[in-house]
Amino acid sequence: MASDGCEWSATRVRRTFLEYFEKNGHTFVPSSSVVPLSDPTLLFANAGMNQYKAIFLGTVDPQSDFAQLKRAVNTQKCIRAGGKHNDLEDVGKDSSHHTFFEMLGNWSFGDYFKKEAIFFSWDLLTNVYGLSPDRLYVTYFEGNEKGGLEPDIEAKEIWRSVGVPEDHILPGNMKDNFWEMGDQGPCGPCSEVHYDRIGGRNAAHLVNKDDPNVLEIWNNVFIQFNRESDRSLRSLPNKHVDTGMGFERLVSVLQDKPSNYDTDIFTPLFAKIQEVTGSRPYQGRFGAEDTDGVDTAYRVVADHVRMLAFAISDGGIPNNEGRGYVVRRVLRRGSRYARKYFNATIGNFFSQIVPTLVRQMEDMFPEIKLKETDIKEILDEEEESFSRTLDRGEKMFEHYAIKSTQQNSKKLDGAHVWRLYDTFGFPVDLTRLMAEERGLDIDDKEFENAQAKAKEASKGAKKATGVGLVKLDVHDLGKLERMGDIPKSDDSFKFERGNITAKIKAIYFQKEFLKSTKDIPSDGQLGLILDKTNFYAEQGGQEYDTGRILIDGVAELDVQNVQVYGGYVLHTGYVKYGSLSVDDEVLCEYDELRRWPIRNNHTGTHILNYALREVLGDGIDQKGSLVAEEKLRFDFSHKSAVSDTELQKIEDISTSYIRQNCRVYSKDVPLAVAREIEGVRAVFGETYPDPVRVVSVGVEVDDLLKDVKNKEWRKVSVEFCGGTHVQKTGDIKDLIILEESGIAKGIRRITAVTGEDAHQVQRVAEEFSKRLTALENMPFSPEKELLEKQTTMDLNKLSISAITKSKFWERFAKIHKQVLEELKGRQKAESKKAIDAMTMHLTHPENQEKQHFVVRLPISANAKALSDAINHVRSKAKDRTVYLFAADEREGKVVHGCYVSETQQHATKGGVSALEWSSVVSTIVGGKAGGKAPTSQGIGNDVAKVDEALGLAEKWLAEKLQL
Repeated sequence: MASDGCEWSATRVRRTFLEYFEKNGHTFVPSSSVVPLSDPTLLFANAGMNQYKAIFLGTVDPQSDFAQLKRAVNTQKCIRAGGKHNDLEDVGKDSSHHTFFEMLGNWSFGDYFKKEAIFFSWDLLTNVYGLSPDRLYVTYFEGNEKGGLEPDIEAKEIWRSVGVPEDHILPGNMKDNFWEMGDQGPCGPCSEVHYDRIGGRNAAHLVNKDDPNVLEIWNNVFIQFNRESDRSLRSLPNKHVDTGMGFERLVSVLQDKPSNYDTDIFTPLFAKIQEVTGSRPYQGRFGAEDTDGVDTAYRVVADHVRMLAFAISDGGIPNNEGRGYVVRRVLRRGSRYARKYFNATIGNFFSQIVPTLVRQMEDMFPEIKLKETDIKEILDEEEESFSRTLDRGEKMFEHYAIKSTQQNSKKLDGAHVWRLYDTFGFPVDLTRLMAEERGLDIDDKEFENAQAKAKEASKGAKKATGVGLVKLDVHDLGKLERMGDIPKSDDSFKFERGNITAKIKAIYFQKEFLKSTKDIPSDGQLGLILDKTNFYAEQGGQEYDTGRILIDGVAELDVQNVQVYGGYVLHTGYVKYGSLSVDDEVLCEYDELRRWPIRNNHTGTHILNYALREVLGDGIDQKGSLVAEEKLRFDFSHKSAVSDTELQKIEDISTSYIRQNCRVYSKDVPLAVAREIEGVRAVFGETYPDPVRVVSVGVEVDDLLKDVKNKEWRKVSVEFCGGTHVQKTGDIKDLIILEESGIAKGIRRITAVTGEDAHQVQRVAEEFSKRLTALENMPFSPEKELLEKQTTMDLNKLSISAITKSKFWERFAKIHKQVLEELKGRQKAESKKAIDAMTMHLTHPENQEKQHFVVRLPISANAKALSDAINHVRSKAKDRTVYLFAADEREGKVVHGCYVSETQQHATKGGVSALEWSSVVSTIVGGKAGGKAPTSQGIGNDVAKVDEALGLAEKWLAEKLQL
């Protein structure tokens, strides 16, 4: 039996594990990021060994700390919620599955092996944690005759030697007890430790049988083979140990709890969830016993907030691709549980739980504290966006579910599942969960067919887009005016958040105004004019909104562009399904997740404009701008390039403004009054409406108007602007200048990013800085020479802070200079070595009478050194003929060449051509040769045939001269 659960808090369990192995010579290695940004093949870190892959594969940088690592211990943040390892759909249903968990581990890299690993495991579990040996069962690999693998009797005997009873040592098959990194690579037998929660019995027959009371807690992997490409196994020169113990499971065992969720890893989160929702307390019920589903919801929400917080803190930002979509799916799944079972308001639910999680984990994982504000903001942003469609999607699901029931069907139509995903943002696994609650299945094939059909239609629409954007010309505007009942669009709602309902006033297709879309083909681009809209039409440098205009479940227009013509806002796009008619009441839903970064970039542009004037003076006038989702661009008048020092000041002022978290105010003001505001920024020559919208960052517009000539307003960003902006500057997070360049005489351009894009370029810069550091510390070698060339190309393409990039070029210039100096020195040394070798050869007493030589030089495959040796012969012994070789097995390269004396070029028995001679040799070593008499040089790649080539060079010359 374990010690009293109160003694074994989660924090103490973790600390004890780490301290035990540190005392036994292991180096503590902090957990790597749960988002492996440098490994696109892996969605998330899903095991403790991920960060040690390079050591196991033998590709570790010899200059890195890891190259010297012999023993390591850590607790690794892991996520299994997508890809090959996906526990998402089991979370909440049982006591042990999680999307986020910690993996405790100890490693040996060519140091100790089975004996020590097994001793550590048994000693820690029984003597330190105090677990009863009677409740522990161990497994060893039973062998595999087909794979030519013997049973791991060594491990079995070691377990017996530490005191494990014979009937608690069990054989295991390839599936359970042989670990492989992949189809190829390091692998080996493993030995698991299982724990019986109940005790007082022999539970050997329940090991590896998915019994919740007999669970695996630790796995010791003995990496001793390499799986070759032909599936054969080769013994590794260095044998490694890789272990992993589920932290949450271990805590549940030590606290004598029947479930991971009953431990103090989760109870503080449950208490916070109860406080936020006012729900009943958690009671630990599963399956049919959880009649109201509330306990399952507690588990799902607590698990999901852990996964979301750690993924986001490490850079896993929700989006529609790869790991980003996994994060979005988890949040939407959790949001629906919170709304359905806790009746929680979605929009800022998860962010209220985050501080409790941070307090639990910040000592071990300080990054979660550093990123707490970002985590909460991103969660709120995502939740708020999903909240717009959650209600409507659930209603539509109910409609589809009732339809299935009325048709006596036990499954949800695949086309309906696709519609829930495409229109309402319901991930398929969320719809599957809802279907299960209603006793319905999902036909995955039907869903895939509906998805494929929609993609084909989308391809057709995109192809059709190539014909150009539908636009209103002067004649169309005249028609609209004459129609009389079509008002100019009220677009004031673009400055607000959320969806609105509007009425269709006109449908425009192929230069005609129609009453309905029913006869318009699916690839026909059309335009809608509404009485009012919340979509932003492209103007003032800010890009248009995208989104959808729809009647739920009836019809939908995919809005791909929005422009304004003479006060009429035209929403252009393609009908995805159904048909729309004039006077239909529709829902207008712009893409909030796209507009969010556009808002950041627009307010960022105002702040940048202010900072430019502060640093470069009042002569700075705006000459153009672009505010897009992925970047901002600002053109301004200035006679010379902006220096790095000036750019740094501009960035610093912008950052300071953002960090003040100022509110952003706006108000329509009579144009004549607005022009008088001290320091107001406006585009020279631009025609502004009257009244004009004034946007002020940090000071209310009414305060500006009380004293328009106050000199203090020059310290405030004040502009005429009709764009969308953030509510407070803190939303922008950061502003990073990517590039400063000239686009015309006296006109400069700055490109910058804000928000998460700014954080991403900072992460990229940090990774590249590590790469430069490794290159700086690397001793000279052919590998360094190759890396230096690759680094040049990569640095050129790198999209990071212009200031940081400039510093990187300075660092790289020093590296390049070192490499060049080393190459020059080595080249000089190689040339001298080659010339010295030829001098000795030519002057050796035995060679005094020889007129021709075939020689392999004692140098690398250095073409320049070989050429220098040939030229030495030509100048010092021009009456003698030579053929020289140099080869480098590591590079797989051969260089060769010859000099033919004038006497032998015109020999009476047979003239010798240098080019013909080297071309013959090239047939042996590969490649080709070239040159102009009396010399020729070639290059090849068949190093193994150098000796054969030497012989052929001798033979060919002898035959040619008939010697």
